[in-house]
Order: sequence, then C-alpha cells, then structure tokens
Amino acid sequence: MALPANALVEAAPNFQISLEAALRFFQVQDADSAGARSARLKADLREMIAALAWSPASGRPARFLSARSAQAKLKVDAVQQLAAQAGLPHLREYVVGQHIVLYAHSETDVVLLAIKHQRQLVYSGES
Repeated sequence: MALPANALVEAAPNFQISLEAALRFFQVQDADSAGARSARLKADLREMIAALAWSPASGRPARFLSARSAQAKLKVDAVQQLAAQAGLPHLREYVVGQHIVLYAHSETDVVLLAIKHQRQLVYSGES
C-alpha cells in the first residue's frame, strides 16, 4: 500500500512579516536569549511544516471562526471567501510553543498565513 503524497507547504508574504516581527520582539525583550529562542521557534516551525505536509488538517479549527459580533463575522466571512477562492477552503491553527500559526489548506496544499504569540489578540495584518 502506497503512502499518500505529502502536501505542499508554503508561506504567504504576511507569514514572513509576522515571523520577522516575532523574532525582532525576542531581541527587544531579551537580547541575551534572543538567538536561542529564535533557533527554538524555527526548529519547532520546521517540525510543524513536516507534520502539516503529512497531515494538513492536524491543527485545530481556527478559534476566530467562532466570532460573535457582526463586525467580526464579516471579517471571518471575507477571510473564508479568500481561502475558498484560493482553493484552500479550510482555516486552522497550529500551536507551536507559545505561538499560534494560522494556515489555510486543502488536501494537497497548505499556506501559512500568520504567526502570533498566544497573548496577542489578533494576527499581524488584521485590523
């Protein structure tokens, strides 16, 4: 029995921007430990990418999808429409240490959209 082919995992430009912001924050917060913390996060992200390539739905359902306010629901609808138009109808989150990665996926493709610290209310780029 053949194993299924791995999904293609790519990063959207916004993911790179939010990752760079997280790494800069490590430097501002504690310059002495920033290098080790950055290396740990990058290693954890590599493990996450391997897991998502093998099983794109391995993250949890994106929590912002359960928004209750009318304004938040409009934003959620817009994000879901963009994901569907891109052929990536599912939005999920993957917990990486103290960070959460938002991604969209289909059975064959994964696009990393943003990363935030668990204490942040919104992903970078959200208003």
